[in-house]
Amino acid sequence: MFRTLRRALCAAAAALLLPLIPLAAAPQAHAAEAGGAGYWHTSGRQILDASGQPVRVAGINWFGFETSNNVVHGLWARDYKSMVDQIRTTGYNTLRIPFSDDILKPGATPAGIDFSAGKNADLQGLSSLQVLDRIVGYAGRTGVKVILDRHRPDGAGQSALWYTAAVPESTWIANLKSLAGRYAGDPAVVGIDLHNEPHDPACWGCGDTTRDWRLAAQRAGNAVLSVNPDLLIFVEGVQTFEGVSGWWGGNLMGVARYPVQLDVPNRVVYSAHDYATSVAQQTWFSDPSFPANMPGIWDKYWGYIFKQNIAPVWVGEFGTTLQSTVDQKWLAALVDYLRPTSTYGGDSFHWTFWSWNPNSGDTGGILKDDWQTVDTVKDGYLASVKAPGFAPGTGGGDPGDPGDPGGGTAACTAAYTVGSDWGGGFNADVKVTNTGTTAISSWKVTWTWSGSQKVTSMWNASYTQSGSTVTATNAAHNGALTAGGSASFGFGATPGGGSVPSVSCTAA
Repeated sequence: MFRTLRRALCAAAAALLLPLIPLAAAPQAHAAEAGGAGYWHTSGRQILDASGQPVRVAGINWFGFETSNNVVHGLWARDYKSMVDQIRTTGYNTLRIPFSDDILKPGATPAGIDFSAGKNADLQGLSSLQVLDRIVGYAGRTGVKVILDRHRPDGAGQSALWYTAAVPESTWIANLKSLAGRYAGDPAVVGIDLHNEPHDPACWGCGDTTRDWRLAAQRAGNAVLSVNPDLLIFVEGVQTFEGVSGWWGGNLMGVARYPVQLDVPNRVVYSAHDYATSVAQQTWFSDPSFPANMPGIWDKYWGYIFKQNIAPVWVGEFGTTLQSTVDQKWLAALVDYLRPTSTYGGDSFHWTFWSWNPNSGDTGGILKDDWQTVDTVKDGYLASVKAPGFAPGTGGGDPGDPGDPGGGTAACTAAYTVGSDWGGGFNADVKVTNTGTTAISSWKVTWTWSGSQKVTSMWNASYTQSGSTVTATNAAHNGALTAGGSASFGFGATPGGGSVPSVSCTAA
């Protein structure tokens, strides 16, 4: 209902080539380690490594094994090792790898791999599962963890339920057990996402074993743990619970009354998906208070699980083309909601962005269409929630990015525009333009309101407010502007009805 086919636009071409309860004592925040030693387990809302230290899943989706290619996309352009290396140096510590049950069929082979000039030389002649082995092995050696995502029953498309006529539940569970056993003893694979985006008619807690995803997740989770008890079991939500609908896989409202209960304790991580308008419209995007309304939306659907210390929450997919202002506000608000690593460490929401691939039709990716260059603007939005231990920003940059400002005159101007005003509050946008003769590396905008307005949220900039004076400073991803270049940020404030203030801009 809410999704377009975004998974396999280039496959053919490639082949040719509830109320919140405050915590009495919230878990103490610790610095999240880059990869987290050994296998992982849960404790309340945190994921801990083998030594008991909190870790943060801060990763990326690299898709393709779930398509007719039967292998991750992009190997028609590059060597898989260089891809994993770039993922690591760009600051992602975990790979979510979608797959379909097709790759477990006898004779399943990958399509669309370039072996010229020595690329992917050690993948020649391998089956799809053997290629997966090589990717998992190399990721593990470089310190990148892997979450396997049973994305589809076959390469043709997504299914609402975890089974189809062609792929019954028995096959689903047998294949999950096969993969769990295949990587038993290899802590590079920390868990399995049991099924991607269950949606109507899937239910949660209804008791109908043909539709109740929560019961199916318990059956599959226990089967996986029977052969590999060290794995985390990632359980996505459904679409609708008691008449309230959301994104496919994004509705975890039922967990409050019907939690997933497994035979092995401390293994369940709940997973939500959340998207922007480039995927589909939702009512909350047109709310006059958007994006200030979004934390309440996320609290209702899945955030309460973390905030009530029930279990860890992993946003397994979120993404956008980032072309519309609404999408930019949404992403900035979501990243803020996920909690900055520098403040909270591993006591945070976990995430894997959709996607590394540029060929995701309604979101695009972190890589640009050349499969080499990092989209530094999109990647920059994620900087505050990446886990420490890697070197963000060192993987592939855009050669057109501004470098050192050098000599010349640094100057900027700012234009303040009210987008909506509903009396009790308002949203405004500010456009910053480099009016100097040289590139700038940062900017700061200041204004003073004549009334009692207070900023309630801000996206694409950070702010301080003293009395009626507000100072906004660029975010990490939008401070550098070439001469004539511009960047925008926005905010929500209360009350409405005020006049537009004069603003000043300082560049460095």
